[in-house]
Amino acid sequence: MCKEDVAIQNVKVVLLKTVLRLCSVLPLRVAHGLGSCLGKLAWIRKTESARITRTNLGLCFPELTEQQLDDLAAASLIETAKTACELGRIWIRTAPQALEHIVRVNGQEILDEALKNNKGVIVLAPHLGNWELCGLFLDSRSQSTYLYKPPKLAAFEEAMLTYRGRLGAKLAPTTAKGVAMLVKALGRGEIIGILPDQEPNWDSGVFAPFFGVDALTMTLVAKLAKRTEASVLSIFAKRLANGEGFEIVVAKAREGIDNVDLDLAARALNGTVEGCVRQAPSQYQWEYRRFKRQADGTKNSLYR
Repeated sequence: MCKEDVAIQNVKVVLLKTVLRLCSVLPLRVAHGLGSCLGKLAWIRKTESARITRTNLGLCFPELTEQQLDDLAAASLIETAKTACELGRIWIRTAPQALEHIVRVNGQEILDEALKNNKGVIVLAPHLGNWELCGLFLDSRSQSTYLYKPPKLAAFEEAMLTYRGRLGAKLAPTTAKGVAMLVKALGRGEIIGILPDQEPNWDSGVFAPFFGVDALTMTLVAKLAKRTEASVLSIFAKRLANGEGFEIVVAKAREGIDNVDLDLAARALNGTVEGCVRQAPSQYQWEYRRFKRQADGTKNSLYR
């Protein structure tokens, strides 16, 4: 990277940190109001995010009318913008202050029971609600290690790791070394966190239905679960109305998620994620090109 590129990245990092700090002082209801305005604007202007969101919803909810799909797409863009606007409160404020946003926990006993087994816990956190708050919640219960992809803004990676690791969480890159970190953490009876709805590399996944549409799905979860006999759970932080806060929802993963048949395991993984999303469909990040690759090796023309 040349000096000019480094300088541009540094400026972007300063601007991003400034925005995060500004958002961190806003009351949650105000942050959500700002997100609502930004999301509505994205829908009105028919941005790329709006187009992809509408495309994905059309694929996943064929039973809905065109108007219902438009309404859900607009609501999804608003919720995604809210996630961005509340990030400052989760990352910049102290961990205790951020955790105060949790109004209630549904499934706490499921997590506690899994930790008692001392074989480790694999927690699946889809891009639903505020997944960053889920990380802090888990950190407050046990030593945790999370798999992560480096941000596109490379100069921001150090800051991101600091924000996410302030309660002692370890961050494992999506490399062989990172996977080894996950295995060791499970061996110590700890929590590992994985975002299960990201498209893996071609040789690290199989195709399985997600809302009835074939999607390239990671096999890592099945392999880790089978190897370590760890419990597999799902988690998401559901955003409550009127800036009230969040409800943490913990549940057991679908049966078969540790199957040696990776196709069946991938079906269970996507079924687990789908079960979470159906509880708060507008809060899912539908703007991700989840169905970009096709089983025949081509790219989905709907994404252009």
